[in-house]
Amino acid sequence: MTELSDEQKRDFEAAAFRRLVAHLRERSDVQNIDLMNLAGFCRNCLSNWYRDAAQAEGVELSKEQSREIIYGMPYAEWQALNQVEASDAKKAEFEARRPRDH
Repeated sequence: MTELSDEQKRDFEAAAFRRLVAHLRERSDVQNIDLMNLAGFCRNCLSNWYRDAAQAEGVELSKEQSREIIYGMPYAEWQALNQVEASDAKKAEFEARRPRDH
């Protein structure tokens, strides 16, 4: 296996993160509840992790700011453009699988 420097690891992780965020922005047809039910995380989780990382470095971001970074627009705008009502079956699956911190 190729040895990577800490800088390379950070740079590659950052590039993968940017690609994930871009992919999620392009796939607005995929609802957060679908992501939660299949993968156990969603865009909101990602924005919370981003905010946690910023706060760990002493940078205060609001929930709205971190969501706008991930969604590429204000969250309310994204919801109005893309969010649909989840089916009862999806809601039930979410409740059955939901981690305690959601």
